[in-house]
Amino acid sequence: MAETVEQWNHNSHYHSALLRTIPANARSALDVGCGEGALTRALAGIVPTVIGIDSDQPSIDEARRQDGALRVEYILGDFLEYPFQPESFDFVVSVATLHHMDASAALNRMRALLRPGGALAILGLAHAGTVRDLPFEIAGLVTHRALSATRGYWEHPSPKVWPPPESYTAMRRLAAELLPGARFRRHALWRYSITWSKPVTR
Repeated sequence: MAETVEQWNHNSHYHSALLRTIPANARSALDVGCGEGALTRALAGIVPTVIGIDSDQPSIDEARRQDGALRVEYILGDFLEYPFQPESFDFVVSVATLHHMDASAALNRMRALLRPGGALAILGLAHAGTVRDLPFEIAGLVTHRALSATRGYWEHPSPKVWPPPESYTAMRRLAAELLPGARFRRHALWRYSITWSKPVTR
């Protein structure tokens, strides 16, 4: 999976994979924890109406500075509290943000904001909890060294939380509980993804 931005790191490496999960008829998208807005701007090239929200003022300022065409609405605020209308987005994406919040509350909020038929895509961080995580930890180290040697490594300026409070096992269970039918995948570079389509009720 190749990155869609010039600056490479463990998050941008998976941007193109996340963008491929956008529903074909999506008209509105929300980037939760948009940071400086690299993925948000990529979304704006695909989806007509895009909103990025982040609680960090410098990140929002930088996102607005880089988005010279003002294609995206950037909101400084708390995602869990901001008064978005329920079922108002066709696509909700979040990269390296879920571990900054209460994961259960955040997943419930994302689910509520999706229209029926909409899609959710999350790239997250968790901590190793069992020996089953060891092969992924080793793969992450090998992949990081190989890719950063040729591409360099861009350290994003957004606030960091480390270590992540939840384990990979806990996040897999939580996704299964709150998002029935969701796909949970482990990735190299110390990441997991959750993808889910909200059922259309009749």
